[in-house]
Amino acid sequence: MALIIHAGKQNKNVYKALIAAEYVGVEVKMVDSFEMGVSNKSPEFLKMNPIGKVPVLETPDGPVFESNAIARYVAHGSFLFGSSPIEYGQIEQWIDFSSFELDINLRGWFIPRMGYAPYIKPAEEGYIAGVKRGLDALNTHLASHTFLVGDSVTLADIITTCNLIFGFRFLLTKSFTSAYPHVERYFWTMINQPNFSKITGEVTQAEVTIPIASAKKPEAKKAEPKKEVKKEEAPKPIPEATEEEEAPKPKAKNPLDLLPPSKMVLDDWKRLYSNTKSNFREVAIKGFWDMYDPEGYSLWFCDYKYNDENMVSFVTMNKVGGFLQRMDLCRKYAFGKMLIIGNEPPFKVKGLWLFRGTEIPKFVLDECYDMELYEWTKVDLSDEAQKERVSQMIEDHEPFEGEALLDAKCFK
Repeated sequence: MALIIHAGKQNKNVYKALIAAEYVGVEVKMVDSFEMGVSNKSPEFLKMNPIGKVPVLETPDGPVFESNAIARYVAHGSFLFGSSPIEYGQIEQWIDFSSFELDINLRGWFIPRMGYAPYIKPAEEGYIAGVKRGLDALNTHLASHTFLVGDSVTLADIITTCNLIFGFRFLLTKSFTSAYPHVERYFWTMINQPNFSKITGEVTQAEVTIPIASAKKPEAKKAEPKKEVKKEEAPKPIPEATEEEEAPKPKAKNPLDLLPPSKMVLDDWKRLYSNTKSNFREVAIKGFWDMYDPEGYSLWFCDYKYNDENMVSFVTMNKVGGFLQRMDLCRKYAFGKMLIIGNEPPFKVKGLWLFRGTEIPKFVLDECYDMELYEWTKVDLSDEAQKERVSQMIEDHEPFEGEALLDAKCFK
């Protein structure tokens, strides 16, 4: 029989085993009809796990419960446990770290805010301090490591990333995680791996920490008898409901829309770039410089600050792909080229960006954390060498600055 997981699909503890299965090629099926609160209280389920907790893995040799144990079972004997005894020990070390330093504190912060336990402010402050301590230690380690152990994804990365998912979704806003840039880079690099994203789907970071579900004072409820009924019916501790309530707030107009009209029409340039199939230098590059308006737009070079970490080609390419994905917020105001340079690691990442306005837009700096991972230099248009560098980056000129191109990505 195939391995079967009993649990709901949208569960970060289920993700651990499913992602591991993608990496090692093991078939794991979900129970389609699983209903939390019903299925896990059935006699059949309680025979597999007498506590009634999920997930449970049904195997030919018997059941396994506890999510880390399930992930270990799925990954047993594979490269996800490293290639030496020391790597195995370090993988187990980081699994324990992510469980006892990160997951416990994140859940302690999360559960009372959802209304599943009494909210006690000093207790929450203790959990938040624990999260910060864990993230600080993880950030220090990741300052000099692409992965937690070795040079590729291991079970430690899978479990740690899954333990961070609901933190990023519901608790850890950008203003919170910006103090841990290496953790941010690591998390988004992992979550954008194909074997991760296939299971988790799109992961977006919380704009605000979820509010306290039980924040209304009981005295106010007693004063108005009609509201006593609503107390049982209304507060559904579902984060999505909070987001829906906040959605109607009108969005402020983007300051870039208020700039004076420019002679350069960005969509015209993007069409020229996309449609030019031959004589690129004579048609597209010449057209770019004919269109370019230095009063309405600005050009910027960017250089990745941590190129010494770029030791694995596909991870580096995914890192750049994730950056471009998160830059989608400025698609109508920008055009970009990102080059991954070199035949051997460490690979260099360099880019060219065209932005509406004479400076990098503030909302991009504020909302896209990747921006701080690069050194940004405004192109000096009086320098012919810099103008030529712009042209070469737009046309993916190879060799670029004496080195081969591993990949080139365009944002348009």
